[in-house]
Amino acid sequence: MKRFLTLITLFSLAGAAAQPYRPTSGREPLRGTLVAAPTAAEAEYAAPQASRYLSPLEEWTADDSVRESDFTVPFAWANRQVYIHMGPASTEYELLVNGRSAGYNADPNHAADFNVTKLAREGRNRLAVRFTEPSELAALESWKQQSAPAFDGAYVFSQPTMHIRDVAVNSRLVEGETKAEIGIVVRTAGLNPKTSRIHYDLRTPDSTRLASGHRELTLGMRGEDTIRFVVSIPDSLRWNAAHPVLCDLRLRTQYEGRFGEYIRLRLGFRTVGTHEGQLTVNGGPVELRIREVAPTAAPHDLARLKGEGYNALKLRAGAVPEGFYAACDTLGIYVVAQAPIDTRASGTDIRRGGNPSNDPAWLPAYLERTADSYHAAKRHPSVIAFSLAEKSANGINLYESYLQMKRTGDPRPFVYPDAGGEWNSDALTVGPGEE
Repeated sequence: MKRFLTLITLFSLAGAAAQPYRPTSGREPLRGTLVAAPTAAEAEYAAPQASRYLSPLEEWTADDSVRESDFTVPFAWANRQVYIHMGPASTEYELLVNGRSAGYNADPNHAADFNVTKLAREGRNRLAVRFTEPSELAALESWKQQSAPAFDGAYVFSQPTMHIRDVAVNSRLVEGETKAEIGIVVRTAGLNPKTSRIHYDLRTPDSTRLASGHRELTLGMRGEDTIRFVVSIPDSLRWNAAHPVLCDLRLRTQYEGRFGEYIRLRLGFRTVGTHEGQLTVNGGPVELRIREVAPTAAPHDLARLKGEGYNALKLRAGAVPEGFYAACDTLGIYVVAQAPIDTRASGTDIRRGGNPSNDPAWLPAYLERTADSYHAAKRHPSVIAFSLAEKSANGINLYESYLQMKRTGDPRPFVYPDAGGEWNSDALTVGPGEE
């Protein structure tokens, strides 16, 4: 009861006028990088490569806040889904295909996919990216400097009507043994029931098979379900910063005897938890020697920091380039992922007209951004904690963001370093080197 009275009080303090916030629409749920290839050989790249089902968009024209490019939908994509993949961008944007809106992205700090199947036609199509200027969300992005609209690459790709949408990993200790549950999220865009066979093959770095098999799955109209399998992970294959071993998960979907897509992911398996604020990895305590860095740090900079003795990074707020978390997985360096919220320019006053963190009009933006940062990073073994915001006072929006994250059931800590001792931050002890 006391907590709810507190929330009511905060709402009364935060009566600022509604902000001109336009919510995200038409964008697929974030899932991290997942590339579908037409053959097993092409899937080995495990990164976006031009193929029969993927075409990079490299030639763009610019006109003020609009960028345009042409793309082609080949006949071979008939009865398949067509997507536009956008890398992280400098500001919010609307995506248009052949002059019609495909969606709007209010959180451009991670890569995003848009299903444009209904708007695209066979043959040549016109894509436009219309950036929002000035940004409607500048109050949440104090780290930004004024710059021309930009984005980090784009491509058009295709997946079958019934396809793999996401992959999740949940590792836990059971009687001293590491059990990894891998969830393969499958979706259909069809209007009629559809059955596909989903094949999986999990292998060690030396290609020893850990698990393999297939499942038949039937989905109804625009349905979604998750196939799960559990595998025991030997101690020698448990991921940690000193031993960053990654296994290969190879997936393929089969419909009426034909294989529609091949996907390869590199996964690491480890358990994370806390005991009295002390981080534990694979059941043992870990002292973090942590360095704060911008998410734009290059792999060679990360390798240098590890060589200097830092075993963990705390990201600053900002757009996270594709491949950043994968680089940390490979290098063996722990990461505290950061939601793109930094309202320091608004000051710390939480009364009317003060900081956005206590203005309910901003709540949808806070919930979206904290959830996006979680889903973009959740699969990576290097990510051992999530930070809700940076230098953003405190209030109802960060309370609700914390509660939303705890509902995921993820054992990793959700922290807000500037919570000032309030309840919306899990305890996490760090060692020397924190900045």
